[in-house]
Amino acid sequence: MKRHRSFLAPEARLFLVATPIGNLQELSPRAAETLRQVDYVACEDTRVSGKLLKYLMIEKPLIACHEHNEAGASELILDLLKQNFKVAYVSDAGYPAISDPGSRLVAKALDQDVKVTVISGPSAILNALVGSGLPSDHFYFHGFLPSKANARKNELTALYKRPETLVFYEAPHRIKVMLQALRDVLGNRPACLARELTKKFEEYIYGTLGELAELDLETLKGEMVVVVGGNRDELATNVGDDEILNFINSQTKVGISTKDAIKQASQVLGINKNYIYKLMHRN
Repeated sequence: MKRHRSFLAPEARLFLVATPIGNLQELSPRAAETLRQVDYVACEDTRVSGKLLKYLMIEKPLIACHEHNEAGASELILDLLKQNFKVAYVSDAGYPAISDPGSRLVAKALDQDVKVTVISGPSAILNALVGSGLPSDHFYFHGFLPSKANARKNELTALYKRPETLVFYEAPHRIKVMLQALRDVLGNRPACLARELTKKFEEYIYGTLGELAELDLETLKGEMVVVVGGNRDELATNVGDDEILNFINSQTKVGISTKDAIKQASQVLGINKNYIYKLMHRN
């Protein structure tokens, strides 16, 4: 077990700095001051971070640390930290390690007893969730879905029963296919598409997944967050999908109609019939 007291550590630390998701004015004074005080800034993209530092009138040596070189770049950063240099790590927007590089760097730092401090800031997840109007007491952030259809369907099927509000990221060139997949697998749930958050053309689009799936692709520009209502079927059970299907199969094998088998499964297993119908349709 390790216990790190962030503000009582005089030695060099790795600072994870959350950066604006669009509006540069949202960078906190603490984040700006941290970027001024460190010796190096490691970043996902030196061009993007270079613009931010220029806006702040800060000049620092930049170290590229992205998904393709994170393993090697992490070793360089750790060497600098062990020499008592201070290093900040930033991704292109939002929090490092949240659907962005950084998690491997943090894991290696902690493994080598390097103290890590997080400088909080903007979050597209929370902006979209709070602005969606959907329940926010419990939510599940999934990030990006796979680009391949079968893998995407499998992940959504695994999410189907979750009662929490679901939050996804998606890029504009994949948003149409992604919304259609959400509708086809999860059903016509209430949803909100938030795009261009904190920027000039920020927009929240409210409706059902069916309505969002029919949006004109030409009107959907910029990075997007999709918030979807959780499963509201009356599922007071921990019975797995395989167990439900096995029960149905055992009934139909002895001549019971599918309709009556579903009715029996609902009564015996305590499962909402609508859920069983949807499960069989998906399979």
